[in-house]
Amino acid sequence: MRNNSDLKTMFREAGILFGITLLAGLLLGLVYEVTKEPRRIQQEKAVQEACVAVFPQAEEEALELTFTPVENGPAELIAELAEQSVKIGTVFRAEHGGVLYGYVVETACKGYGGDVVLYVGVGADGTVNGVSITESSETPGLGLEASAVLTPQFAGKKVESFVYTKTGAMENTNEVDAISGATITTRAVTDAVNGGLKVALELLGGGVYNE
Repeated sequence: MRNNSDLKTMFREAGILFGITLLAGLLLGLVYEVTKEPRRIQQEKAVQEACVAVFPQAEEEALELTFTPVENGPAELIAELAEQSVKIGTVFRAEHGGVLYGYVVETACKGYGGDVVLYVGVGADGTVNGVSITESSETPGLGLEASAVLTPQFAGKKVESFVYTKTGAMENTNEVDAISGATITTRAVTDAVNGGLKVALELLGGGVYNE
């Protein structure tokens, strides 16, 4: 049977442990609050840079485009794309002075090592302005090749969708050259771009690529 001294020691140790836990929790909460605003600013900056990267003409023309999240996107189309393993993230409306310049769509598709996440910029006339890979679980070599070789092939094309080929893409078509020995990565990037393009064209009213 424990004596009073043992009980006092036990309660004292429990109190000390409780105090340490409470203090740690308060400190973590304080750190979170202190860093919340800087993290938000950093995140917004990263998103802005990703959007600008797929609207290069904005920098060329010294336009300060604003990229505003679209609240009511094409839900039915997004659900349909999800069934095809294409995930649509945030969709941004690109504007300057009240004029619509197009849309930026965050999209992802499963590659060889995991999801390949990218931003697709589509101009108001339906032309793909640019494609930028923001996250990739592919091997470093494949990731670099996808960014350096594959994504530039989409820019400047006004098509309804893209297809990849292993026999050499023809100019002025919807074809892109596949990465040698990396069909899965090529397919993931192409499917993700097509998903983003479909969403943008839907928001633009459809049919703009026939103008």
